[in-house]
Amino acid sequence: MDMNKIQMVDLKGQYLKIKPLIDAAIAECIDNTAFINGPQVKRFGENLSNYLNVSYVIPCANGTDALQIAMMTLGLERGDEVIVPSFTYVATAEVIGLLGLVPVMVDVDPLSFNITANIIKNAITAKTKAIVPVHLFGQCADMAPIMELAKAYGLHVIEDTAQALGADYRFPDGTVQKAGTVGDIGCTSFFPSKNLGCYGDGGALFTRNKELAEKIMMIANHGQVKKYVHKYIGVNSRLDTIQAAILDVKLKHLDDYAEVRETCASRYDKGLASVSGITIPYRVPFSTHVFHQYTLRIAGGKRDGLKKYLEEAGIPAMIYYPIPLNEQEAFGEIGRIAGDLKVTGQLCAEVLSLPIHTEMVEQEQDYIIEKIKEFFKEV
Repeated sequence: MDMNKIQMVDLKGQYLKIKPLIDAAIAECIDNTAFINGPQVKRFGENLSNYLNVSYVIPCANGTDALQIAMMTLGLERGDEVIVPSFTYVATAEVIGLLGLVPVMVDVDPLSFNITANIIKNAITAKTKAIVPVHLFGQCADMAPIMELAKAYGLHVIEDTAQALGADYRFPDGTVQKAGTVGDIGCTSFFPSKNLGCYGDGGALFTRNKELAEKIMMIANHGQVKKYVHKYIGVNSRLDTIQAAILDVKLKHLDDYAEVRETCASRYDKGLASVSGITIPYRVPFSTHVFHQYTLRIAGGKRDGLKKYLEEAGIPAMIYYPIPLNEQEAFGEIGRIAGDLKVTGQLCAEVLSLPIHTEMVEQEQDYIIEKIKEFFKEV
């Protein structure tokens, strides 16, 4: 086996396993020539709705659009504050700035890397109107206390589920809901490397609220009530028909993909748990983990050295994320920092994500584990 061909994500290998189904789905779109809002878009939306057990799924052009449309739908006004984790991808807060809102950047839990109700509570002011929990790397933030807090303060909750689609959240009473279906609106991305990824851009919003769903549909389509009648200022954000067809095929495999990722994660755990200086991913008791990323913490300032060592051995490794939102120039004049963000700073200096995907084989993982152990023996 050529270990120099190890990839963070093997989209080609995944495609080849379902090639006849994908090719047939694409060919059907081309044969029908219904490239915009073709029947595959509706079919995928309905199938995803059934999978998530949520009343409404509204596909859109990408995950960033989904977040923006969610905030537009909830009627947030300029100057309103929206609480977000500082340890996340820029899109979560970028849309807040685009709408003239104030991103309030808070710290995260050192074990799960997600925000918690206690952290959120300390950041709430009279201007706070919404919370955006990000289900980072594949497992849910603890939504039950977050929803209780939101209810107590009259706040909206928008779930960023781009990295955890398919994960199960378990409430204290034992009931289970899919990630993204607990808050007022859930948002996701179908970027190719996501657990459910298309072959271009795509996204979706979920809600159980009929009024919100109707408004989301209008805002995503130029604010139209019906053709040429515009009730809201909206956007033009559609899921491409071909992408919907691809996603509909892959949706049937999503749980299997998650199972393979969990197997890979467990193999890493077993091989790396005893290595001094490494902290393996923590599993929260209230959520399954679909391992969009397998992210280590590397102590003692050795993270960058390990990354270079792995790359020299033909092993890609990524840092998600090297610079927190609170240190990004883009938010310098529009954002507010709540708390000292100590954990966020530590994570940005220590996290390292290893290759994990649906096509990984044991030999690749054994090689990666071996090289990591070699590094720590040498330093």
